[in-house]
Amino acid sequence: MLVMRHAKSCLLVVSSTILICVTNIAHAQESADGDSTVTFPASYFAQFNPTTINDMLDRVPGIELIRAGSGTLASDGDRGLGSESPILIDGKRLAGKANEADSQLARISADEVDYIEIIRGTSSDLDVQNSGQIVNIVLLESQSRSTIASELILNYHEDGTSNPAGSVSWSRQSGAWSYLLNGQITNTYSRQENFEESLNADLSLNEYRDWDRITDETQYAVNANLTYSPSDRNRFALNLLYNESEPANDVYRVFTDFNSATPFSYHDRETLPSNNENWEIGGDFQHRFGSGNRIKALFIVNENNKATLRERFRAETVGGPESPTLFLDTSSSYQERIVRSSYIANLGENQGLEFGIEAAQTIQNSNLLIAVPSSAPGNPLFNGLTPSPLPNANSTVEEVRFEPFVIHNWQISSRMSLESSLVAEWSEITQSGDLSNKRDFNFVKPKFDLRYNISNSLQAKASFEKVVSQLSFGDFSRNTNDSDDDQNTFAGNPSLEPEESLRAEVGLDYRLPNDGGAINARYFYYDFDNKIGKIDISQSIDNLQSTNGNVGPGQAYGLILNSSIRLGFLNLPSALLTGVLTLQESEFDDDPFTPREHGFKPFDRGGLRLGFRHDVTSQSLSYGFNWLLLIKDGRRGFDNDSEFDFVRPDLLTAFVEKVGYSDFTYRLEANNFDNFHACGIRYRYNGYVIDNDVREIEQNCYTTGLSVAFKVRGTF
Repeated sequence: MLVMRHAKSCLLVVSSTILICVTNIAHAQESADGDSTVTFPASYFAQFNPTTINDMLDRVPGIELIRAGSGTLASDGDRGLGSESPILIDGKRLAGKANEADSQLARISADEVDYIEIIRGTSSDLDVQNSGQIVNIVLLESQSRSTIASELILNYHEDGTSNPAGSVSWSRQSGAWSYLLNGQITNTYSRQENFEESLNADLSLNEYRDWDRITDETQYAVNANLTYSPSDRNRFALNLLYNESEPANDVYRVFTDFNSATPFSYHDRETLPSNNENWEIGGDFQHRFGSGNRIKALFIVNENNKATLRERFRAETVGGPESPTLFLDTSSSYQERIVRSSYIANLGENQGLEFGIEAAQTIQNSNLLIAVPSSAPGNPLFNGLTPSPLPNANSTVEEVRFEPFVIHNWQISSRMSLESSLVAEWSEITQSGDLSNKRDFNFVKPKFDLRYNISNSLQAKASFEKVVSQLSFGDFSRNTNDSDDDQNTFAGNPSLEPEESLRAEVGLDYRLPNDGGAINARYFYYDFDNKIGKIDISQSIDNLQSTNGNVGPGQAYGLILNSSIRLGFLNLPSALLTGVLTLQESEFDDDPFTPREHGFKPFDRGGLRLGFRHDVTSQSLSYGFNWLLLIKDGRRGFDNDSEFDFVRPDLLTAFVEKVGYSDFTYRLEANNFDNFHACGIRYRYNGYVIDNDVREIEQNCYTTGLSVAFKVRGTF
């Protein structure tokens, strides 16, 4: 009820805006006859002077609703190649996984686009299985074309730090061959300022912590996408990706202890340099027979390597002599190999059937070493600290998975379509190293997606599916906790099992007449089994420990309201106002740590996202903002000896851009425009939470400050 009261005013505003807009918008838009597909020809975007495909998509009413997917804050990991990406090019998925669609679209010139269509139905001709809408970008047919796109970026941060970034892309069409090559340098910098106040159980001062966390990362990336189409019946695609970065995190803390007769302070410094490297090779092949039937095959090979060294030093005064207090060395390697093959058959004018199999191998290698102060002799290799034995600190986890599947598309009538699928999964997970373990899993995963076009503008949808989430293999062995200096590592859980959930959704989707915008509403209910959360692995009351484990059943449910409205009623026909209101709840059936009802991430109440964009076409000028407001009414999480409020910051970004000299686009962005202060609270207990014996109350607040980016991009 509290959530509903919080959102009541937001709903009133959204509803009023919708009613006004339905009757006042007058904007042209092409719509296909006889179905609900909406088409935007290239001429539609000419007034906006777009540079890339992403610039074009930003002007399509409702595009952000499609990109947002279900609108929930949930994620089950990117499992396999049964892609649900809403973006296609020429009706084909982009051959890649880490090499995602949005980044590729930023490299393709708008001049290469013939039209963009929003597909609201299902079809076996589509190269993707998706419960939402599909964006299909159709490129111009050309025997030869070549384009260079570039972007230069200068970032400036509130503490005076500045760093450059940029990218350059080359795309070419030559007969049956098309190429897209890209090189990119990105910089990520943030300075997080934190203040934490700790109180004892009697509310007397325990400790102040004033600390900064500085993150500075430069990433180098190279991408290549190659396509060969020797005929209308055959297509080969290949993509390559390589990323390398050396992120560095430095933490500076000042502690003030109030528990002695005379308060005293000391200083703490941490360095967390890392080395990250990942690459990916992906490709697909498709052949269309004379009958219209097709065969296709896809593959992905990737690897992600990461190494981090965390060192902590203590000094009694700033600049004074330091003593090492922690040496923590971690490394991991994640490898994935996936092959998927299928045959698509036309069963008649209105039906299609796809059947095939997917095979995957996933390997996670994890290694961890910790050294701490001890009375035993120290090792100079570890700053004079003593290595401490850790159980389950070195392991290799391997999953081998097979998934035969069948997908049936049925155009029941001119207004109704049904997509149904059935996937059988067999997998074996083996862990070796410090521990040895082997387990087998079998799942059957049905899915149904029904759509009914009440009219060409109004569509009703309903879906039901069983989902098996992707396990994080890093949770199988002991792993690090860089966010909490009181707990350096987490225990692993070799018995972790995948979450299972039954998911039902119903919704309505309405596109306003005359290009007025889009509105949709969706209700979802998810029933979980084997839900992952914190479980108790303590050996005694004096040494409480927890780890990620299967807590048991749980539920999540909610309502998502989306709107993307042109402001023609305000005489601003080229202005878009978007809003996404998410109201959601979740609960465990039985949490072993506490009898209190509480939810779980990411289904933690929801929030409101507002966006505004105005294109002043006569001046080739655009400006706008995005504002994220999250509900903060005491959503808590639990460990065996603590409970905490989630830290949920608001976030405001704004931009202004202009197409100017030589048709270059000049953009100024301000991030964290409102300079938010996010706060959370944590209660620590003597013994278990259920004993309700409070030991300490900690309140932590942080901000990251304002940052500004100036971008120049164009095509040649």
